[in-house]
Amino acid sequence: MNDSKLLSIQVGLPADHTDADLSAHRNPTWQSGIFKFPVSGRVHVGKINLAGDGQADLRVHGGEYRAALAYSAEHYDTWRAELDRPDFPFGAFGENLTVTQLDENTVYMGDVYQIGDTVRLQVTQPRMPCWKLARRHDIKDLAARVEEKNWGGWYHRVLVEGEIEAGMPVTLIERVQDRYTIAMTVAVISEKVSDDEVLRRAAGELAEFEFITPRWRMQLGGIAASEPEAR
Repeated sequence: MNDSKLLSIQVGLPADHTDADLSAHRNPTWQSGIFKFPVSGRVHVGKINLAGDGQADLRVHGGEYRAALAYSAEHYDTWRAELDRPDFPFGAFGENLTVTQLDENTVYMGDVYQIGDTVRLQVTQPRMPCWKLARRHDIKDLAARVEEKNWGGWYHRVLVEGEIEAGMPVTLIERVQDRYTIAMTVAVISEKVSDDEVLRRAAGELAEFEFITPRWRMQLGGIAASEPEAR
């Protein structure tokens, strides 16, 4: 159903980091798992994480509904040119899975993908970039640029555990709904839909999907139930 390929796999554990410029931030030392580095060979994908991977702030990263973050390989050429960083490596955006032929406009909420012969992942939410991405690369407005392009990537939960390896095909095996892409869902959760009735209806429909991260379902339900003047 598609010709996507797993181009690279990245993992990394939470660690403390200290900014090179100690005066740039009030707290120059910070903890994050956003530093992900390519690994070779087969990697086990479990219900919570890839082997060797972890997250620092489990309120918004990791866990059953955010076990693996994917990012479009095609975005990298644009970023390398725009940021003047020709050596920007895969994993620079904190993703575990760098994939070809997929992006925020072609991936739909709830899509089920199979990697290789065994592992099955289901898309659960868009990734919303935070300040840690900017601090990792010392680019103050990087999170804002990612948000402007709507190139944050997307999270998965693991339906079938197993092992994956770079080079394996990524195959769409089920599309459970065909209304809400990753990009469209970002517009809804960010309340950037101009028509309030359309926004509330979309938020309500998304909130009903059991595969979406529970925290997002709650937030979407709040948008669906709110009146325009309350937002």
